[in-house]
Amino acid sequence: MVVYYHKELTEKLIACAIEVHRHLGPGLLESAYEECYCHELGLQKISHERQKALPLIYKEIKLDCGYRMDIVAADKVVVEIKCVDKIAPIHEAQLLTYLKLSGMQVGLIINFHAPTIKDGIKRLAL
Repeated sequence: MVVYYHKELTEKLIACAIEVHRHLGPGLLESAYEECYCHELGLQKISHERQKALPLIYKEIKLDCGYRMDIVAADKVVVEIKCVDKIAPIHEAQLLTYLKLSGMQVGLIINFHAPTIKDGIKRLAL
């Protein structure tokens, strides 16, 4: 049996990505998609934080290594925005690391460079 953490929230987050991609299409910079995506989250009344700092705890010492999660939605889902030809294993590893360090269970990689956004979304869970 597969468990989908925060299924309703992730479906809303994907719907927001579809809306942004429908209006803009592929080809813009990641920062532009992040701005528009966050605006859409606000329109849908989904609480979120942009560029949330993620400290690393090493041997009981909190280190600021400069890790930043693109978006954290409702304190439950990490969303990483990409504009790449293809989601690569390194992107998945990055998201999984963010999930482990943050203690969250689920995240989305949204690649706005994909010709159809459904082909550019990857859901990962711990």
